[in-house]
Amino acid sequence: MKIVAMVGSLRKDSYNRQLVKTLEKRYQHLFEVDIVDIGVLPYYNEDEEMNPPIEVDSFKKKIAESDGVLISTPEFNWSIPGVLKNALEWLSRVDKPIAGKPVISMGTSQGGLGTVRAQLHLRQVLASVQAVTLPPAGNEIFIGPASKRFQDGELTHEVTLQFLDEVIERFVELVKVKNDV
Repeated sequence: MKIVAMVGSLRKDSYNRQLVKTLEKRYQHLFEVDIVDIGVLPYYNEDEEMNPPIEVDSFKKKIAESDGVLISTPEFNWSIPGVLKNALEWLSRVDKPIAGKPVISMGTSQGGLGTVRAQLHLRQVLASVQAVTLPPAGNEIFIGPASKRFQDGELTHEVTLQFLDEVIERFVELVKVKNDV
């Protein structure tokens, strides 16, 4: 199973990147993770959508060829970062490779609420682009405070890892159903 991951933070050592790396390692027996660099995408421009830059073509192709998408986002000003919104704009136009695609969202931040507000906005965007998500109840992954949950670049908080095991299992089942695996 092939999962493409988008990290909403461009910071090299962001907790959200560490979260994706933890998942990549912990669930390597379930799926392969390809972390795409959304920072290289130009700003979405409707004038270019029919003939997009090569970075956009490559990005959209990876999403189209994946079995599912994982999004890990920080919370910036109670919402998702602009770079993540920009990536989703490109995915929602012309061929719309994210439409019908199983997507799981998660996030971590230093705040006690994790990324609750950002993910509320992200869920709205994912619904508008017709991505397929698990129902919110019992599947929302808000990890905070990050500095107490990560050590040496890896999520180590056992209760959080046990919860992730349950949600990832449900996500893998969703991916299998949507892809007839």
